[in-house]
Amino acid sequence: MSCGFCPLFDRIDELMQQKKHVSVAIDGNSAAGKSSLAELLRSRYHCNVISMDDFFLQPFQRTPDRLAEPGGNIDYERFGAEVIPPLETGGAISYQVYDCQIGKLSRTIQAAPRPLCVIEGVYSLHPRFIDSYDIKVCLCVDAEEQRRRLLERNPERYDRFINEWIPMENRYFEAFQIFAKCDVTFNTSANN
Repeated sequence: MSCGFCPLFDRIDELMQQKKHVSVAIDGNSAAGKSSLAELLRSRYHCNVISMDDFFLQPFQRTPDRLAEPGGNIDYERFGAEVIPPLETGGAISYQVYDCQIGKLSRTIQAAPRPLCVIEGVYSLHPRFIDSYDIKVCLCVDAEEQRRRLLERNPERYDRFINEWIPMENRYFEAFQIFAKCDVTFNTSANN
């Protein structure tokens, strides 16, 4: 899997020689491999990885207007306040994780400053913070392979992905032309 990402590694290595702190955002389709790529980067660079899943909306935020908004399925206000300022300055990052199982904020993540910080997940390139990153990465996967991976990975939530979450993601991708704004895009359809 890693050799296909060599252009990204090269770009990160180049920037890390020029800057004290580098940030990478990985956005793209569900089941395209964003978390796997983030873990690959963590193992290679010993970097911080922050998941956008930690910033899903709390129940009280899920109004019809908010859910109809492209990119509104994420708590971009909290992410913008808690992650973006220290990300831009290279400081320590502290935030609470939204726990889907209990429907509220739970444990606190404390991320000490490191030379590289990776933000992974759908909505990481939301227009409110897209300009905060040094490298913008998109992963895409064709619909058939996406469905296969989702069914294999999470059969109990497969219908919600297909009928609810993926349409919301696609509205976000289209409304903000996310894939066109990436520095590098990888199609992971062939990587099983």
